[in-house]
Amino acid sequence: HRYVPLYEAKMIHQFDHRWATYGETGKTMDATPARKANPQWEPTPRYWVPAEEVTARLDAKGWNRDWMLGWRDIARATDERTVIAGIVPRCGVGDNLPLMLPPGNHLAVIPGLLGALTSLICDFVARQKVGGTHLNFFIIKQFPIPAPSFYSPERLAFVTPRVLALTYTSHALAPFARDLGYSGPPFPWDEQRRALLRAELDAFYTRAYGLSRDELRYILDPADVMGADYPSETFRGLKEKEIKAHGEYRTRRLVLAAWDELEAGGGFVDLGL
Repeated sequence: HRYVPLYEAKMIHQFDHRWATYGETGKTMDATPARKANPQWEPTPRYWVPAEEVTARLDAKGWNRDWMLGWRDIARATDERTVIAGIVPRCGVGDNLPLMLPPGNHLAVIPGLLGALTSLICDFVARQKVGGTHLNFFIIKQFPIPAPSFYSPERLAFVTPRVLALTYTSHALAPFARDLGYSGPPFPWDEQRRALLRAELDAFYTRAYGLSRDELRYILDPADVMGADYPSETFRGLKEKEIKAHGEYRTRRLVLAAWDELEAGGGFVDLGL
């Protein structure tokens, strides 16, 4: 009998199926950038499940891909982000990692779906809708996600390579890359480059949702628009984490710079494709 990992929600993060791993103590620990730099390395799960059981369940849903799109059920407004979704290898998942299995004819726009779900704009909306700590199916279905028809070839040409470069960082997700028509090796884990790519996607989706630069500034940090004594906050967890790690609210600077680049039609990160 063959067994496959059982992924738990706390093992993944946005664009990262290797966020955490189980150690010898039986507890999870965050995976280090050094580990993620090795495209051969995969996280160690706590549990393993029979592969035939996973196949039977997915076959019953008509899913024949060797990867899946899931999200964390636990979502708290005080966390860095509320909607934490990502691509994981074909495996078992716990009930705190629900899956969405789009029809096969929408394969080309899966990067767009993932890009929208992980955008700051979607997260801002989610924080208005999530009243407790669970991101249930009925809440996900209410999110204002662009329809497949939104993704013209030109828009996919911008979104797909960035989502692919952020997601395909180990050999375990080679099937995802192949399904998108990319046959190269995994992309290197470069945290600075990843931050730039994510900022470009956030700027793209801000424009896709029809927002202005000032509205983007408000979503990133209301005090930046309304004044330092404004009582509302949006991404406190993200802001505080970045100030501690980088000495600045890095996401705000990078996303606004990416917005300006989009407006000017300027240069973007070299994807190396």
